[in-house]
Amino acid sequence: QVQLVESGGRLVQAGGSLRLSCAASGSISSINAMGWYRQAPGKQREMVATITTSGITMTNYAGSVKGRFTISRENAKMTVYLEMNSLKPEDTAVYYCTSWGWGKNYWGQGTQVTVSS
Repeated sequence: QVQLVESGGRLVQAGGSLRLSCAASGSISSINAMGWYRQAPGKQREMVATITTSGITMTNYAGSVKGRFTISRENAKMTVYLEMNSLKPEDTAVYYCTSWGWGKNYWGQGTQVTVSS
């Protein structure tokens, strides 16, 4: 079992910045990738960014956030971060952390990010 706890979500003005954190615990040796997804009201959950957590670092971003968001990892703490810059009202959503490894996928409870115009 892997437990994921997100933090850092809050209300921010458009153009502002925010950093989300996701701390993993439990069977962390099983994790080989982590990522962030988001779900806005009335919309489907969508991928924001993913990162490998072992070996060569590989990242992937949704087109809508490329150049504005940066995903990074701190393996010693098994924590993944999402640095969000130039935030837009359309970035408003619940942001979920997720992990993959050993054929299993886990999700956190989510953290609310609200961007006011």
